[in-house]
Amino acid sequence: MTVIKSWVPSARGATDFPIQNLPYGVFDDGKGPRTGVAIGDMILDVGAVDHGLDPAMFRAPSWNAIMSAGPTVWSALRRKLTELLSNEACRASVEPHLIPMANTTLLLPFEVAEYTDFYAGKNHAFNVGSIVRGPENALPPNWLSIPIGYNGRASSVVVSGTPVRRPWGQLKGPDDALPRFAPSARFDFELEMGAIIGQASDGMVSVAEADQMIFGYVLLNDWSARDIQAWEYQPLGPFQAKATATTLSPWIISREALNPFRVATPERERPLLPYLNEPTPMLYDIELEVALAPDGKPETVITRTNYREMYYAAAQQLAHHTTSGCPMRVGDLLGSGTISGSTRESRGSLLELSWGGREPLTLQNGEERRFLDDGDSVVMRGAAKGEGYRIGFGECVGTVLPAIELPDWAKEQGQKP
Repeated sequence: MTVIKSWVPSARGATDFPIQNLPYGVFDDGKGPRTGVAIGDMILDVGAVDHGLDPAMFRAPSWNAIMSAGPTVWSALRRKLTELLSNEACRASVEPHLIPMANTTLLLPFEVAEYTDFYAGKNHAFNVGSIVRGPENALPPNWLSIPIGYNGRASSVVVSGTPVRRPWGQLKGPDDALPRFAPSARFDFELEMGAIIGQASDGMVSVAEADQMIFGYVLLNDWSARDIQAWEYQPLGPFQAKATATTLSPWIISREALNPFRVATPERERPLLPYLNEPTPMLYDIELEVALAPDGKPETVITRTNYREMYYAAAQQLAHHTTSGCPMRVGDLLGSGTISGSTRESRGSLLELSWGGREPLTLQNGEERRFLDDGDSVVMRGAAKGEGYRIGFGECVGTVLPAIELPDWAKEQGQKP
């Protein structure tokens, strides 16, 4: 099989962004934010080239207008961009509109309408349940039948590189003691994938229809305050523990770029209801890793896993989301749930890696971690690997800042950590 190549030099070597990828982002090179496509170590200013589509769709610094145009337009744009960046005859007209990625700031690539996070990784759910309730009661009775999720905060979704402030909250006291108000001492990351919805719905959709509604995927860090969550989650589930921030990688990897890497969801331990059955493979073979870098010190890769470990695919989650009549909007974001494998080295959160804080990790510099310290940077990476190329996601990075000082009004009320 002939592997198509780009005339952009940096797209022909070892790169996350070869011609087979062409992910969508928003960048600012000092001339204002604009839509762009990554190719090697460059960004193509899409609005400045002859892409064959209505220029009005590229005037806003987001991909929402293109998403709204539908899958036919998505495919047409991808074909045209592939031609522009692989055909030497197009080079003279396109090359002036390439900007070095190193000279830009990458921004959130779309306007987030709503955010739903799921709990759809079986290894993660079993691990967390075992830590909290013991292995005999690890999975809730409904878990093998339904993609469990909760509605999160679209307002706290941020792009990679945005610092994350350690949250304050109510923490449960020992035994039956009253709660106290303090910064979270068990702040954590969760390795997830995010599916971006590119088409609206008005009624129930099938899994096959849901798959066609997904514009693309990003890496997602679902920051979690475990001690806040432990006190608040009964009976309605996560709330403030998950509201601090959700970090996304800056490049949307299109569904078309990932199609060659499709794999089926795992064999079912309990038959799904028919509306959730997958007509074709709906997961993807995407290798993932998380590194932790203490402030100013070398990073340590602390987990390696794969998106194919999920029990429910994004299309199944989306189809289930519509069953109540809930309308889905362009720009809706679905978090996959934490992606953990079956071994300790493949667990997708510190809660699991340290087994609730009882088994600390040792980093490359000799420091130990049960949960995140101030100054820690969490770096997530992912790639689907083909023959002679890779479809990379870039990095999803966030650094933990200390909790804010209490405001004066709280101090005047006698509030103490």
